[in-house]
Amino acid sequence: MNIIDELLWRDAINQQTDADGLRELTESKAVSLYCGVDPTGNSMHIGHLIPFMMLRRFQLAGHRPVILIGGATGTIGDPSGRQSERSLQTMEQVQENVEALSAQMKKLFITDGDNQVRMVNNYDWTKDMNVIDFLRDFGKNFSINTMLAKDVVASRLDSGISFTEFAYQILQSIDYLHLYQNEDVQLQIGGSDQWGNITSGLDLIRKKEGNEAKAFGLTIPLMLKADGTKFGKTAGGAIWLDPKQTTPYEFYQFWANTDDRDVVKYLKYFTFLSKEEIEALEEKVATEPHKREAQKALAEEMTRFVHSEELLEQAKRISAALFSGDIRSLTADEIEEGFKEMPTFTAGKETKNIVDWLVDLGVEPSKRQAREDITKGAISINGERVNELETEITAEDAIGGKFIIVRKGKKNYSLVKLV
Repeated sequence: MNIIDELLWRDAINQQTDADGLRELTESKAVSLYCGVDPTGNSMHIGHLIPFMMLRRFQLAGHRPVILIGGATGTIGDPSGRQSERSLQTMEQVQENVEALSAQMKKLFITDGDNQVRMVNNYDWTKDMNVIDFLRDFGKNFSINTMLAKDVVASRLDSGISFTEFAYQILQSIDYLHLYQNEDVQLQIGGSDQWGNITSGLDLIRKKEGNEAKAFGLTIPLMLKADGTKFGKTAGGAIWLDPKQTTPYEFYQFWANTDDRDVVKYLKYFTFLSKEEIEALEEKVATEPHKREAQKALAEEMTRFVHSEELLEQAKRISAALFSGDIRSLTADEIEEGFKEMPTFTAGKETKNIVDWLVDLGVEPSKRQAREDITKGAISINGERVNELETEITAEDAIGGKFIIVRKGKKNYSLVKLV
């Protein structure tokens, strides 16, 4: 399957500048292409992954990807998708973010082989440019009328846009021109909000290199969930690739809880499963949705890709233990990860009667309610049901000497830290 046909099957193409020309190019040679990310933070989130997964598909099809880290553009701020100005970061913070994002990209996408991914930083070719060179060599090639008509700028005219962010598209255009001239890059891909920036780069290439220059642009559709909300956002915020910001267990659970209406789309976008494998899972969604096989496959593929096989197995182990109630099978570190978002209480290490202990913690509102729940079998400690009112809680009950897990009813878990 031609890479363009594959992207079409995956519903991963929004706009192309020259569909026929790009298809012909990809069938005639190994194409160098690029996608960029600005270091606005010290980690990417799963929304950032979308165009880079497409870059990886080009690599698997024999093409030559270039990943651009925006060490220069990150100091300016891309106005795309925003209704207000970004807060400028210090140069030191930008550099820290460049290093963090570069490490993430290397872990995810740098592989051995003839078509190994190249990484570049646009700060390298802009840091020595002075304002006179910028205006004479590049600014002269941009029409203010055309720039104002770009959606990213037009949408900000009422609320206001600084000259700094207004000029962002010029800097991104310089990137494409530089990569075209020095890295043989002929295709830029990005999210749908990057269309204006991509076409500005193509215009600059043609003004500098002639109208016959073979350069192309392709954007990925904006991804929304079936309920119309933004993909990748939860009540707790974005789903980060950094395990310190989103634990592998939380990451796994995000994908495992995907709506049936979205799971096939995500399998196409984010996994490297074959057409046949995805279509088989799509059939499972239609005929046996209760088994959630597609969601399990998605969660496993993504957690393995972003983290590792080891951390995938840990996430699955935590999930299985919480589902079965077999809490004692977990280590203290796994409990801390799996119960991160659950109600947390602290308790001393002294021995206490369970009724008093539950009330003192605040897990139970009164001794009467505590006794009633215990006698009904509604209280479990570390996965084991407690029925005796005389039960005592001791420091020896703590898993790893740190944690005691209380379950009230079927789903109400609480994490108790011993101090």
